[in-house]
Order: sequence, then structure tokens, then C-alpha cells
Amino acid sequence: MIKLRLKRCGRKQRATYRIIAIDVYSRREGRDLGKIGFYDPKQNQTYSNIPAILYFLEQGAQPTKIVHDISSKGSVSNFGLSQGSKKGMDSTNKKKKEVTLK
Repeated sequence: MIKLRLKRCGRKQRATYRIIAIDVYSRREGRDLGKIGFYDPKQNQTYSNIPAILYFLEQGAQPTKIVHDISSKGSVSNFGLSQGSKKGMDSTNKKKKEVTLK
């Protein structure tokens, strides 16, 4: 299975991240299948190679939650994760929140 996730780059105390396609069983710094963008959290800059992202999604790749959130802010709106599959968004949590709000 392939995941779209972040790979740490940059120097100490000044991290930047590459958005990569990688096998699930590989390490964070392991060999990637393709580089599809980068993310700089300090300057809040993102570059995404949209055709490469769509290619890997068609092949069955699943983005991690962070990559999904980064790309949903950009021009890729339908990015492979449904709202119900995000962490903490299941129906039981919604019901508990409704009860506590009353």
C-alpha cells in the first residue's frame, strides 16, 4: 500500500518537509516512490505537483491526515479521505459533542 506523507528536510530548528509517495512499511526517511511537493511550516508555503498527486491517488495511494489538510487548503479539493475517516470525526464523537453543548 502506498501513502502520501511528509519527509523531513532542512537544517536543525528550521525544518521543511517534502510531500512524497512512499510504501507504508518504509521509514520516514526511506526511499520514496516519487516527490510530489514540499511544505514549509515556518513561512506557510506549499508547492504541489497536481498531476503527480492525482496519478498516485488513482493508483490507490492514501494521504495521511496532515498531507490531506495541507492539500485541501490548496487547489486539490477531493483528496481521497472522506470526512468520516478522519481521526476524531466518527459519529459517536459528534453525538457526545452535541450532548455536552446542550
